[in-house]
Formats: sequence, structure tokens, C-alpha cells
Amino acid sequence: MAAPGALVNKKRREFMNMPAPLGYVPGLGRGATGFTTRSDIGPAREANDISDDRHPAPKKKKKKDDDDNSDDEDLNDNNFDEFTGYGGGLFNSGPYEKDDEEADAVYDAIDKRMDEKRKERREKRLREEIEKYRQERPKIQQQFSDLKRKLVEVTEDDWNSIPTVGDARNKHQRNPKADKITPVPDSFLAKHSLGQGSSTTMDAQVQKGIKTPYSGKMTPGMLTPSGGEYDLRKVGEARNTLMGVKLNQVSDSVDGQTVVDPKGYLTDLQSMLPSYAGDISDVKKARQWLKAVRETNPNHPPAWIASARLEEVTGKLQAARNTIMKGTEVCPRSEELWLEASRLQPGDTAKAVIAQAVRNLPDSVRIWIRAAAIEVDTGARRKVYRKALEHVPNSVRLWKAAVELEEPEEAKILLSRAVECCSSSVELWLALAKLEPYENARRVLNKARENIPTDRKIWISAAKLEEANNNMVNVMKIIDRAITSLKANMVEINREQWIEDAEECEKASSVGTCQAIIQAVIGVGIEDEDRETTWMDDADSCASHGAHECARAIYAHSLTLFQSRKKIWMEAAYFEKNHGTRESLETLLQKAVAHCPKAEVLWLMGAKSKWMAGDVPAARRILALAFQANPNSEEIWLAAVKLESENNEDERARRLLARARDSAPTARVMMKSAKLEWQLGCQQKSLELLAVGVREYGDFAKLWMMKGHIEEELGNKEESRKTYTQGMKKCPRSIPLWLLAARLEEKVGNLTKARAIMEKARLTNQQCADLWLEAVRIENRAGNKAIALSTMARAMQECPTSGILWAESIFMEARPQRKTKSVDALKRCEHDPHVLLAVSKLFWSERKLTKAREWFTRTVKIEPDLGDAWAYFYRFELLYGNEEQQKTVRDRCILAEPHHGETWCAVSKGIENWRKKTDEILPIAADNVVVP
Repeated sequence: MAAPGALVNKKRREFMNMPAPLGYVPGLGRGATGFTTRSDIGPAREANDISDDRHPAPKKKKKKDDDDNSDDEDLNDNNFDEFTGYGGGLFNSGPYEKDDEEADAVYDAIDKRMDEKRKERREKRLREEIEKYRQERPKIQQQFSDLKRKLVEVTEDDWNSIPTVGDARNKHQRNPKADKITPVPDSFLAKHSLGQGSSTTMDAQVQKGIKTPYSGKMTPGMLTPSGGEYDLRKVGEARNTLMGVKLNQVSDSVDGQTVVDPKGYLTDLQSMLPSYAGDISDVKKARQWLKAVRETNPNHPPAWIASARLEEVTGKLQAARNTIMKGTEVCPRSEELWLEASRLQPGDTAKAVIAQAVRNLPDSVRIWIRAAAIEVDTGARRKVYRKALEHVPNSVRLWKAAVELEEPEEAKILLSRAVECCSSSVELWLALAKLEPYENARRVLNKARENIPTDRKIWISAAKLEEANNNMVNVMKIIDRAITSLKANMVEINREQWIEDAEECEKASSVGTCQAIIQAVIGVGIEDEDRETTWMDDADSCASHGAHECARAIYAHSLTLFQSRKKIWMEAAYFEKNHGTRESLETLLQKAVAHCPKAEVLWLMGAKSKWMAGDVPAARRILALAFQANPNSEEIWLAAVKLESENNEDERARRLLARARDSAPTARVMMKSAKLEWQLGCQQKSLELLAVGVREYGDFAKLWMMKGHIEEELGNKEESRKTYTQGMKKCPRSIPLWLLAARLEEKVGNLTKARAIMEKARLTNQQCADLWLEAVRIENRAGNKAIALSTMARAMQECPTSGILWAESIFMEARPQRKTKSVDALKRCEHDPHVLLAVSKLFWSERKLTKAREWFTRTVKIEPDLGDAWAYFYRFELLYGNEEQQKTVRDRCILAEPHHGETWCAVSKGIENWRKKTDEILPIAADNVVVP
């Protein structure tokens, strides 16, 4: 048991450790006053004293007990937390462990998922609010868009008549004191009335002098010699007269040369200014360094040249001349120094310098050429070159320069001497051969071959000489001898180099030599297995370089060795079709079908060539021969039918199709038979043929499409629907069949069924841009813009690189956002023709006609088979172009013969236009396109 004192001490300790009551001051009951010392809280201050500390430390927040002021919360927004509120959570002071982190991650994921569910509804509401806001308060750009488009109609005179914009502010604001009038003293007006005119004399007081306040005397001023008035006008005239006298004195003629040009005297002073704009200190350093180099090694010519050029750059031309001449004295055997000295010296001085250079270096070719270049007269140049050839007779450069100045006869004499002195120069031999007649040229070339047996150009020149004189038999002999002789002299036959020589011969109109070279070297260094591939590549390369005769020679040589190769015959035929004449194509095709009678394409090309030339009987004869060689060929049967139908021989076409259905029954033959009856107006007979066709060839989608289309034309909507449904079951991969079925439902007003068909089609054919595009257009035609935008977004996610979807999305945007959308489309589909066409239409809608025409041209160049591009381009030129531009587009379209495009196919495949050509379809398609 503890002692009583111990209990007292324990209680006392607890009492002493307890906090003092609020407002307690020790000794207050005894009359004491509470105070604090400096050691407790620092320097004592009055309550109202201002602190000298300009940057006090931030006060720390005191922790409060849960029981003390629990209702007093800090409601500041900075203290608000979405999860714990204003006051914080119960466990804010606790440690943040890994379990807490995982729990927070789970909650964040749940919140994100819930937010995504509401995202579509929230974004839709936001778009509607923005659209409503823009309708109520449109942008300034949108308000004036119609007016900006009308600026195209403003003429040049209207632009010039627009007044200049001036300062429209109130005059009182610009000059508030302009209307205030302050009276001026009479003395001021009287004084200035005397100074209205111009004065030509000085005040007499000024002429006498000025009285200073210090000495009281008169300071001498401007005194005239006579003591009278000083006339300033006369002084100016006297100065001009004196200047004229001085200029006349210095411009006296000395040996016919004028020392100074009095008219351009002041203008010439500008040439004395230094042209160097760099730092002067750098120039001084460069001078010191170059001087040190010259002193260290005075026989180093580049140091003298660099010093002279430094002075020239800084504008000290005379110093540069002196420096370079000093260098020529020190290094008289330096060719570079003499050439630099002649360049820096003017006129006759340069001639003297170059003459001195010739005396020091008589064998320098460059100095002799410089000496000739200085001369102005052609005769003087000839003399210089002849003098040079006496000192340097083996210089080809001097001989060529001398020959260029002579007449043909004199040049022939010089070349005769030149080939003796420079017998190893091929150029001199060939130049002499060109000037000689035929017999002498042959002798010259023979001598050249004896002196230079390793050069191929002499042999090629000899072959060209024989061809020019119509000796075609000798051309091939010379080329063959050239190959043999060069191989005997250990010269490598570079096949590519010889082909380049053949191309040069073709450019020089030596076709026989070109063909002989190709025939001689085409097989050099090539394995037998690689000959066909290599030769086809060579022919393509020559054709790309414009050497058509070389390519034709390669094809001819290939066909002599590979007479039964269908591929070579076809490539040669296509080459003749693109680069040859109709006669050459038909001649080649006759040889081709003789060696490859089973090649249907060659027969058809020959028949088409005759047909396009207007010789229909010849085309029939070719097709008859083709029937004999290929009795059951579908292509030949259909070509014969097309020939007869397009020449209005409908009965003959029907008989041919009937025979084809008996001898070569195919799905295409059945389709062509039904189409012919449809085109001729016999729809019931066409339906009968199609019924037979879908039974025998149920997997051929075009038969189902034609059957459903005809039934729809006849008004049998239900039969058409059944046909499309059966066709989709048989041909689920046929995209046009799905599209026709959906459009039929849309026409009858069953929009829900059309959507269902599109949805089923997309499930069967995933990532098909055409199906997504049709789904978007269905919603647009129904007026559901929001659903169309949503469908387009889904389509872009599934087909992000589809050009037709990007092109459609551009014009679904509002007008201000179309440009941004087009930039995104070009980034994703840079070379897609549909995107390029959409950009062209966008520029058209903005009336940027030049850019629109450039983009239309780019579109048809990238994809000439897109008929819609030609239709839009032609419509654009009809509205804004001239007759020449319209004709250019029409001719290019006829040459391209397009077959694709939504609008183009709708027009070209229409029953009423089945006999129309490209030039007739183009204006109809242009009328059907929508002007942006």
C-alpha cells in the first residue's frame, strides 16, 4: 500500500501537467500582471505594433482536437476533396499502404467505366447545345460567308472604284485646338510680313560684325571684299562655274583617251568605296598572316594569289595588282600566278602580262588559251592559236579551239595536221571524217582504227557513215567486226554502254546502226535462263528513255528466239499500240497469231484494231479465223457479239449468242444474252433467260442483280425483293447485291428493313467501306444527321484508310470544319483518288478556281479510270473554263476510256445509253453530278 505522500505527489504531478484554463493568468488574484519575456517568444511588442519583417514565415496550422470546435469547419474551396469533403476523412492521418492504392485503382476504374457509359449521351447533349448556340449566335465568318462568295462577281472596275480608307474620326478629336483662334500681336505680324519673300543678301549688321557683351567691340563677321552686300546666289553660280572649269581641265584628251568622264565623275566615286563588309580587324590579321607566309616561303605561289585576292576583296585593286606582279617576279614559273595576274590587269596591260607569261612558260596550254581569250578580233585569236600550236603541237585542246575558229576548208587542213600530231585523239579523227566526203571519210576512219584499235566510237561512226550512204548491208558487218576486233584487243564489251550508244544513234536518226548494235550486244554476258526477263527489262528501259526503235529491236530479236512465247508477243503488241502505228500493230499481230493461235487476246486486239479503223468486214474475218483456232472460246464469242451489236446488227448478235449458248454455255454468255434482249426492249424474254441462268449458275451475282432490276422496272416489287433475297443467300459476298436490296427497301419506305439489310451485310462482309458508306447515306437521305454522324464514326474506326469514307465525311462536316477534315483525309489517304476528288470539289465550293483545276488534274492523273473525276472536271470547265480547256479534258477522257465511278457507271450502264461512246457519256455524266 502506498504512503499518503506518494498519492499527494502523484496527484500533484497530474495537476501540474494539465493544461491551464482558457484565459488563466498566474497571480491574477493577488493583483499580479501577466507578462512574457524575450526568451519565451522573442522581442516583446505592443499589440498594435507593425512588424518590420516584410517576408514573414508561413504560419503553421494548429492541430485541433476532435472535441474542440468540431462544428467549426474550413469551407474554403481549396480545402474541398471530392471523396472526403471539406473536413477530410477519418483516416487522413493514417499511413497509405499498398492495399489502399489497389482499392483506389479499382474505384478509379469503376468511375471511368461509368463515365464512358454516360460519355455518348453527354457528348451528344454538348453537340446539340453547341449547334443550338451557333444557330442563335453564329460566328462573324459564318455571317459573311455568303457575301464573301459574292466577291467573285466584283469586277476590276468595281475594285478600283472603292475609295481609299481614311481617318474617319471627328476633326475635333484629331485636332481639338483647330477651331481655337488666338490673337497675334501686331508687332509679330509686321515683323514676319517682311520675311514673306526670298532674300538673296545678308543683313548689313551681320556683314559688319557682331557686338559681344564682353569687349563691347565689334566681332568681324562675314565681310565682303568691297564692303557691300554679299549675294548668295552669285556665290553658288561662281562655285558651279569653277567646278566646270576644273572638270574641263582634267578631261583634256591625251592620245585620244579621256582622263575623267565629267558626266559620271560623281557616280564613279562610288566604285572607290570598299566592297568588303567584314570586320577590318580580320582583314589586318589576314594581311599579317599572308605576309608572314610570303616572307617565310616566297616561292609559294598560293600565298601571293591569296594576298592579291584579299586586297581585291577589300577594294584595293591597285595593291592587288602590285602584289601579284611581285609574285610573278619571285615565281616566274608558276602558271597560276600568271593567269591571276592577267585577270587582275586591265586591257593592254593584261596583254603585256600574258606575253611575259608566254616567254616564261611557252609550253603552257592554259596560258596560250588565256592569251587567245584576251584578244577581241577573231583573226588575232587565230594567230595566237597557230603560234601556240608551234610550241605545243600535241595539245588536243589547242587543236580543237583552233579548228572551231576556222572555216570548213581551213578546218579540214588543220585537222589533217592535227591527227598527225595527236593520233590518239578520237575526237579529232571523227571531226575530220565529218568534214571529208564519203570515200575520204572511210579512209580517215580506217586510219583511225589502225591508230586507235580499242575505241568503239570509231566503229560506230563508220557504221553511221555507211547508213547515211544507204549501204545497210555493211552496217551489220561493221558492228560484228567491231565486236570481234575489240575482243581481240582485250576490250571488255560493256552491254549497258553499247545500249546507250544505240540510244544515241537513234537520237541522231541512225536507226539501222541502232538496230545493228542491239542485235550484236543484246545477248552478251547473259545466261540462257535470264534472257527473256533481262530483255523485257531492257525494252522497258529503252521505252522509258524515249528510244522506241531500240525497244522495237529488242522485241524483234527476242521474238526470233522465243517465237511461241505468248507473253513476249503481248508486250510487243502493247508497245506497238502505245508507241507505234496501226499498220505496225496489225503486222505484228498477224505474226503473233500465226505463232500463238491459242492466244485469244492477240486475235481480239487484231479485230479491235480493224474495227476502230472502220474496217468491220476485216474484223469479222479475223474473228472467224479466231473461231477456227478457238472453237469454244467465251471471249471470242462475246467479242463477235459486241462487234455485231454495236454496229446495229442485232439479229446477227442474237444468232451468235444462241450458238454460243449451245456450243460454249457460260454464265457470262447467259448474262450477255439476257442483257441484249433487255437492251432491245424484250424484258420478258430477258427474264426467261435469267430464270434459266440463275438455275444453272446460281453463284453468278450479276444474273440475280439483272433479274431483280428488271422486275423492279416492271413494278413487281415483291418479286424483286424475293430475287434479291435468294441472290444474297447464293452470293453473300456480292456487295452490289446487298446494296440493291437495301435501296429497294428504302424506295418503298421500309427504312428499318433497309438498315437491317445493311447490318446483316456488314456482319457477313466485315471491313467493307461500300456497305458503311451506303448505311451513312441512308441516314442522310432520311434526314437523321446525328445517326449518320454516329455511323460514320463507327465506319472510320473499322475502315480508317478508306478513301470513299474520308471523302464522304468531308462534306458531312460544317463548312468551317471541312478544310481541317480534308487535311486529315490527305494524311491518311494521300494518293486516294476519291479523297483528291473531294478536295477538288472543296476548292470548287470555295471558288478557288485555280487550285480546284490543279487538284482535278492531279486526280485524273493518278486514277484515269475514275469516270466521276472526269465528269466533275468537265462540268467545272464548262462553267469556268474556255473552249480549249474543255476540249483538252474531253480528249483526255476519251483517251483514258474510264469504266468506274458511281455516277459514271449509272450513266454508262443505263439501258438507254448502251450504245453511247465515251465522248457521248461524258456530257451526260457531267450533267448528273452535283455542283458543290
